[in-house]
Amino acid sequence: MAETLIYTHPDCAYSSAAKMDYRKRKVQYTEIDLSKQADQIPSLLALTEGDRVTPVIVEDGVVIIGFKGGT
Repeated sequence: MAETLIYTHPDCAYSSAAKMDYRKRKVQYTEIDLSKQADQIPSLLALTEGDRVTPVIVEDGVVIIGFKGGT
């Protein structure tokens, strides 16, 4: 099974939408809440080429920056 990570922030509506979509589709994921796990910010910045943006989804090694809604 592929591992899915979602970097989130509680003030980000797109983070909430992404998590809701993954739950709705019954896709398991690991959430990295940057407000609680600030030590993960360097990892986020490495994935986004320095942009501090959420959500960032890493699914089976593929990085998706942002969330535009479910299918």
